[in-house]
Amino acid sequence: MSSDSGEEKTAEEGTMTLDERKAKMEQLRAKMRSTTKANRASLIEESSKAKMTARDTARLERQRKLAEVLRTQAEAEDRGEDVERQKNWEWTIEENDNWEKKKARKARRADYEFHDDVHAARRRYKKDLDLIKPDLVAYNRQKEAVLGLAPGSLSKSGSSTPSSSALTTFDPSGGQVVSSPEQRMAAESFYRDANTLLYADNKPTEDAIDRVVGKINRDIDKKGKFSRKRLNEDEGDITYINERNRVFNKKIARYYDKYTSEIRASFERGTAL
Repeated sequence: MSSDSGEEKTAEEGTMTLDERKAKMEQLRAKMRSTTKANRASLIEESSKAKMTARDTARLERQRKLAEVLRTQAEAEDRGEDVERQKNWEWTIEENDNWEKKKARKARRADYEFHDDVHAARRRYKKDLDLIKPDLVAYNRQKEAVLGLAPGSLSKSGSSTPSSSALTTFDPSGGQVVSSPEQRMAAESFYRDANTLLYADNKPTEDAIDRVVGKINRDIDKKGKFSRKRLNEDEGDITYINERNRVFNKKIARYYDKYTSEIRASFERGTAL
């Protein structure tokens, strides 16, 4: 069957005239040109995507979100609806309270000026508190050992306040009876003060060590990026008073240094007339 079709195709090609052959050649060439053009367009598109940086991607994302907001506002105005009121319906009471607390905290920390070392240390302490994620499971486990509670009672209840059914021993005065040596050692280790003789007996977990190392590395990176020295500055004499003046002097030097270099050198040597 395949041999018969091949023979028929060969016979048809043999019976084609010169004009038909030219027309078919032009069709093949047009198809090749269109394929080459499509391949080149695809190559240019992939190359442009590869050259796009993270900053360009973020800029396009911001533009897309802004366009969506403007489109939503235009549609709401056409329908006669309040955009802000409709947007507020998407938030719960808890989320609104958290947002108000966040705004209040941001307003309290809006003073970025340096007053004294105490104020700077307090601001740094508050920022470090935001990054702390305490291990409440380990804390509740230690507190259970101190208070003489059943294992897992605080973890199951989800709070650090023991319930009446979780307590194992009571003191008539209202406190816990710490009778066993293990409870006494746990209480002394848990509630330490200036008179505690325990020292360097804590063995942190690997996760805690990783958190401390990560915090130190973040501080080092932030301090390195905060440096006032610009990496593109040329070492030499300071001939500017601010960043704008430095850029202006750099533009002027690009065109006139080749004419004024000899005059400046003569002034520096003291041989200028």
